[in-house]
Amino acid sequence: MSPAETQQPQPPVPDDPTENLPLLELRDGLSDVVDTDAALRDVVEAFGHGTGPVAVDAERASGYRYSHRAYLVQLRREGAGSALVDPIPFGDLSVLGDAIIDAEWIIHAANQDLACLAEVGMVPRQVFDTELAGRLLGYPKVGLASLVSEVLGYRMRKEHSAADWSTRPLPGPWLVYAALDVEMLIELRDAIEQELRREGKWEWAQQEFAAILSAPPREPKPDPWRRTSGMHRVRNRRSLAVVRALWEARDQIAAAADISPGRILPDAAIVEAAAAMPADRETLQRLTAFKGRGAHRHMRTWWEAIDHARRLPDSELPKQGPRYDGPPPARAWAERDPDAAARLSAARAAVGEIAEAHRLPTENLLSPDTIRRLAWTPPAESTVEVVSAFLREHGAREWQIGLTAQVLTDALTVTAPAKPLD
Repeated sequence: MSPAETQQPQPPVPDDPTENLPLLELRDGLSDVVDTDAALRDVVEAFGHGTGPVAVDAERASGYRYSHRAYLVQLRREGAGSALVDPIPFGDLSVLGDAIIDAEWIIHAANQDLACLAEVGMVPRQVFDTELAGRLLGYPKVGLASLVSEVLGYRMRKEHSAADWSTRPLPGPWLVYAALDVEMLIELRDAIEQELRREGKWEWAQQEFAAILSAPPREPKPDPWRRTSGMHRVRNRRSLAVVRALWEARDQIAAAADISPGRILPDAAIVEAAAAMPADRETLQRLTAFKGRGAHRHMRTWWEAIDHARRLPDSELPKQGPRYDGPPPARAWAERDPDAAARLSAARAAVGEIAEAHRLPTENLLSPDTIRRLAWTPPAESTVEVVSAFLREHGAREWQIGLTAQVLTDALTVTAPAKPLD
């Protein structure tokens, strides 16, 4: 026989390198959903007497509901086990939040969950964000499943991440998925802390976690209708007025019904109407994106919004570009202010080198917006002290200032090469 005939077949290489990892399972089995006063009292007592940090997660119904409220809160603590709490029957869970207020709360991507937890009365005093810590450690993927795989060696379920968590009753497989989100958070936190200390980044993480808790509530963005997907197709101010009118009409309907706006009228329909500028309701109804049941149900509202936008005087039409109090787009700097463009290039390069040396995403070392503002309008006196004060004013943490203030000060002295004489 030839060597080819005697060679044993090799198993196929899996597309997902985590496929051979053990699948994460619930250690204590699935507990009942807490949705009665008696059950909540039991959970409050158990978690109040538990020890160590508390793993916390929340499930929303993004893509299904207008609100960002929590439809399920998951917790796990040593000595208390895991709990799945339905906040809807209670409205307020401050009694639970108070029971664990002195503990560190472990939350993955805390910025996504803190607002909806606060809405039900759960506000931590101390937090450990495993996603943010993963960024500081330079992990290329910082989703919970990726970190659990990379750090702890378990494969997590992913199939219900986009489920409609406002569904009642919640299906059993969804509850298992939700409970698994806190199953390994405590172990993940402990392993990541060891890495942070080993790499000299523990103090960085402490400052980042403190900044999360001290951050003011996010201000509503001006002109939110400008975030409509496909806006690049809208070419003039009259069409922009149509986008604005349809977006605002849709938003009112969605808020009243607590339904995700895109399920009432997709962005594609808004942009199509703005581009087509239909002259009457019948023409609007013939547009492809308006043939769906959701769009058809509110056809009168859509036409009235478009007709109102068509009749606006020019003085009331929206401006072509969004309002912004910062510097212009960087691509325009070379022509408008060559020295500013040179400063920005030098600053970006210097910060990028530091980020690479410390295995950090550049945006976690320093906000790109802060760098742009500094380069466009530098302080009158370019010293490390003045630059440090500028960075601090714009929200930079002390560890970030310590790493970048000197190189940014140096970058402010860079000027554009002189143009050759004709």
